Amino acid sequence: MTARIAAFLVLLLLAGCGALPPVDDDPTSGPAPATSATVDLDGTDTPEEFAKDIKSAQAVAEQYWKQVFDQMGETFQPVRELIPYEREGEVACGSDPLPLNNAAYCSRGDFIAYDVNWAFGVFRQIGDAFLFYLLGHEYAHGIQARLGINKEFTIQQELQADCMAGAYIGDEARGGALELAKGDTEELASGLESVGDAPGQPWFAEGSHGSAQQRINAFANGYNNSLKSCDL
Repeated sequence: MTARIAAFLVLLLLAGCGALPPVDDDPTSGPAPATSATVDLDGTDTPEEFAKDIKSAQAVAEQYWKQVFDQMGETFQPVRELIPYEREGEVACGSDPLPLNNAAYCSRGDFIAYDVNWAFGVFRQIGDAFLFYLLGHEYAHGIQARLGINKEFTIQQELQADCMAGAYIGDEARGGALELAKGDTEELASGLESVGDAPGQPWFAEGSHGSAQQRINAFANGYNNSLKSCDL
């Protein structure tokens, strides 16, 4: 679904009246081009395709961050495990049970857990691009943990993860590991909810992720300018 990953980028950006960032051909803006086969995002919306795309998103993220760590002269250790769950409290991060309709990185267990029914539902509505963004954002939290990044406010941590997710998708598109297609995808955006915090939520509140515009800007900065724009 090459159009679908472009669609999700448009969906993110349309929420703030932005535009899809162009994919440039500058290979120096991020990690070296991928050596593995290009991920073909043209598939179906079956449970089998969902499971396949989750694994593909994980593989591309691991490949991407290994390249980044290699360039920094550091040893990369992949996130230990991806855990799907179906019931509230089925998976806990320490003593905190994870709710439904959610995905999270847990530093205490070094795993990413996600409500599989919720993720599959949005995957069927939006496409496989959702999985690459979802995995990219949560994997970014795993990278923050590995680099010892612990910002003062939740919103700072979350916006940096959005930027890192944008860099991951943009750099892998430029490197050839993800194949993006441009198209008129506004219709796919019509039924989606805002990706930002509810209006009026204090930016300094625990759990704040940022307004729609803040999250869009963070993602677009990473997508266009790679990790140099993510305060790493």
